[in-house]
Amino acid sequence: MKLQQLLSYTRKAVDEYQMIQPGDKIAVGISGGKDSLTLLYALHGLRRFYPNHFDLQAITVSLGYENFDLSAIRALCRQLDVPYTVVDSEIARIIFDERKEENPCSLCAKMRKGAFNQEAKRLGCNKVAYAHHKDDIVETMLLSLIFEGRFHSFSPRTYLDRMDLTVIRPMMYVNEADVIGFQHKYQLPVVKNPCPADGHTKREEAKDLLRQLNLQYPGVKNRMFTAIQEGKIAGWPQRIPHVR
Repeated sequence: MKLQQLLSYTRKAVDEYQMIQPGDKIAVGISGGKDSLTLLYALHGLRRFYPNHFDLQAITVSLGYENFDLSAIRALCRQLDVPYTVVDSEIARIIFDERKEENPCSLCAKMRKGAFNQEAKRLGCNKVAYAHHKDDIVETMLLSLIFEGRFHSFSPRTYLDRMDLTVIRPMMYVNEADVIGFQHKYQLPVVKNPCPADGHTKREEAKDLLRQLNLQYPGVKNRMFTAIQEGKIAGWPQRIPHVR
């Protein structure tokens, strides 16, 4: 996927779900993975021509692993002229050493989001951008159906009243395969996740299930995504069809 196509997908999502207003300061969560770095490129590129002026702030919440080298990401942020902040934490020690969690992902995500949102507020941001793509949205729906017995997925735009922050997901129309292609084409400085639970989660199982379904029934992922958009899920904002 070329940058122009990424920007087209991003503009479509931002316009259809009214994600960005003039004067927004948007915190981009940088995990070090391909998704968050692609989101950084997308919003940096969009900022150059989008009619609603907005500012960016990149933030990484470090979980406390010693072998988590962020120097290449710092260099990328300098190249893109995006301020970058690293929040040091002891989340890994708390989860694995103190609590010895058998299923650490949910608590880790909650703690990371809490630290990220607090830093975003401290830096004067009114919005936070997550790098969830189309596959993430469909996988979340599958997880909700299988484990919760309800048809649900996270929203393109969500207001967090306790934090007075709005969460946006500008990559919701981007396929994970296109993110992988973008990563290789533009040689993104991906930092390997040092978490011992990485790749061994229920989400990975949902990813495998979706892959199998899409192989057996070509196009099923896109049909599922359409069903989510049209499913009147509680909390989803009104969609305004994108016309260029």
